[in-house]
Amino acid sequence: MDHRLRCFGTTPKTHFLCSLIFFFFFFSFSNAAFDLATIPFNDGYSSLFGGSNVVRTADGNGVNLLLDRYTGSGFISSNMYRYGFFSANIKLPSNYTAGVCVAFYTSNGDVFQKSHDELDFEFLGNIAGKPWHFQTNLYGNGSTNRGREERYRLWFDPTKEYHRYSILWTAKNVIFYIDEVPIREVLRNDEMGADYPSKAMSLYTTIWDASNWATSGGRFKVNYKYAPFKAEFKDLILKGCPVNPIQEVSDSKACIDQHVDLEAQDYATMTPMRRRAMHNFRKHFMYYSYCFDTLRYPTQMPECIIIPEEQERFMENGRSIFVGKHRRQAKRKSRTKTPLDIINKGSM
Repeated sequence: MDHRLRCFGTTPKTHFLCSLIFFFFFFSFSNAAFDLATIPFNDGYSSLFGGSNVVRTADGNGVNLLLDRYTGSGFISSNMYRYGFFSANIKLPSNYTAGVCVAFYTSNGDVFQKSHDELDFEFLGNIAGKPWHFQTNLYGNGSTNRGREERYRLWFDPTKEYHRYSILWTAKNVIFYIDEVPIREVLRNDEMGADYPSKAMSLYTTIWDASNWATSGGRFKVNYKYAPFKAEFKDLILKGCPVNPIQEVSDSKACIDQHVDLEAQDYATMTPMRRRAMHNFRKHFMYYSYCFDTLRYPTQMPECIIIPEEQERFMENGRSIFVGKHRRQAKRKSRTKTPLDIINKGSM
């Protein structure tokens, strides 16, 4: 008999204890904040679209993006970067947010329309009383037909207070962070070829109407009775070497020192503690991964590192076998969810 503590497939008491330990581990880990220098909005960004729906904060250090029945909104970094660290404290809209998508991502689609690169967080709204979900993705050289998305739940309510979301992009790897907790790492290898993002990108942040797919596959649409929907951003961070995408080869030579400095930063190192935190997050909160979707990708993507303990929790369509269980538990819940509730009995 296996006497190791397991968090799934055992008694509710055991599951609760595992989740409780996991919660306090995450809480203490996320308080070990990175030493980061923020910049005022006007020093690194400009409005992308939305006109008056892009609202700068009074102190100049943040911005609110609004979505109403007329338009969404967004902002963009003033420069393009080849590798960097991109980060912001974000608070998402509350109440009924079905169909709303808030995106925090890097891209060069405006310059390389048929061969763009992209790294993204996409936060997907929900009906009232249901939690936000989110997904991460990676594209290189226009490889949109080979989506590398993963989808997750959160262990907190992202509408109550700010949380930090970050993307590290180097020549070696990509790491997505939430509150200094790594949730996904993609290691570059030769087999990926041009699928690994390698051209200079800008940082984009947008809020928009994604009614046709964002919530339950488009079943629930944006309800403008609850507009305007407001996403709040502050403590903005851009660390990287600005480059001209047309003269990228010569510019990249001038950025060698900055690249070395970037890879030497604390957040660029995947320590054993961070790897354990990432494993725990993925174990409890990831409910879809393209790496396990053998129906969509019979031949595994070259960067996928399959951990047997993770694989056994997913079906051949890449979905977690616990999705249905989470939904049934959510229907039985009547009181307001807390971050600890989401960890213990997260609803899908």
